[in-house]
Amino acid sequence: MKHVRMISTGSYLPGDPITNEELERLVGPLPSDILEGIQVRTRHWMVDTRTGDHNEANSDLAYKAVKQALDRAGVEPAQVELLVLCTASPDYLLPPAVTFLQDRLGLQRCATLEIRSGCAGTAEGLDVARLYLERGTYRTAVVAGSDTISPLLVPMFRGKTPDGIRMRDRLTLYNFGDGAGAMVLQAFDEGPGILGAKAACIGGGKKPGMQIYGGGTAEPLHKQQAKKQLVELKVDVIESGRFTPFVLTEALRELCEVSSVGPESIDHCIIPEGNAGYMTEELQAAGCLTPEWLALQGKILENLALVGATGSAALPLAVDYGWKTGQIKTGDRLMLLAIETSKWKYAGMVLPWTAGPCPA
Repeated sequence: MKHVRMISTGSYLPGDPITNEELERLVGPLPSDILEGIQVRTRHWMVDTRTGDHNEANSDLAYKAVKQALDRAGVEPAQVELLVLCTASPDYLLPPAVTFLQDRLGLQRCATLEIRSGCAGTAEGLDVARLYLERGTYRTAVVAGSDTISPLLVPMFRGKTPDGIRMRDRLTLYNFGDGAGAMVLQAFDEGPGILGAKAACIGGGKKPGMQIYGGGTAEPLHKQQAKKQLVELKVDVIESGRFTPFVLTEALRELCEVSSVGPESIDHCIIPEGNAGYMTEELQAAGCLTPEWLALQGKILENLALVGATGSAALPLAVDYGWKTGQIKTGDRLMLLAIETSKWKYAGMVLPWTAGPCPA
């Protein structure tokens, strides 16, 4: 069996950062305690906030992140044999967005896989890719996560004054950003390699905590078109706060077990939104602030404050941020752990970081 290592990462954020001050002028303020709790200070959107027009497409963001990752690794696009993309906001329902990414890379032939999911999807894609590489089917794979959530946000404020925007909509507007991240994997004859991975959906029988309505085939298209908003993002904030700690705690326990590691041996635990104040409070309120979580205090690495909640891009953006800022170093042991409230999914991986310093 081959040994798989992550050799490079890349990222891309569209446009200039949108500060909380700019967003306040556009959609109105949030109470200071709520703003402090969500911890997002800036985010990037692919839309023009004045016109609502799109400056880029999802596949454009994905390409730029992948190209940076390949350049840093010294890998030519032609060497990529497997291309995996996770997104909840593809350019079109068909063809898969990953095939547009393939076109942008100039690849006439390539194995492609697209995972339709949110935050957990990219971690799932990593595990699928490493299985192909471990068994020797391919040597080089790229796994990318890219989401453009701003097109769903624009209808909440376009044509309205800030006073006319509901507080619950403002919370969503302040939370989310667009972005893309990519990770390059390669197979080697000798170790070290990935220690373990785990994924599960534990929301069987539960209502979704997050759902994007419209644009699918659940109801007749003429009924969808008659609605005030064709596509709409809805988040169950209350249930997310109540159930998320249990998802996180199960994920952590299962990932440690399958990887045969203790949390004390982890150098960096990359959980998008992991340092947000509300997460620690939710864990404590649910009685889930276990010894495992306590062992990880001070080790959680993320960049939520700079990019917002970015869906499929969150995990690779955080890994890339840690590498390029020098926080992740050669020899570190990483735990990647992502959850999503859509149907209460989690996915994660434990691996050694073997790449050298991030190229400029």
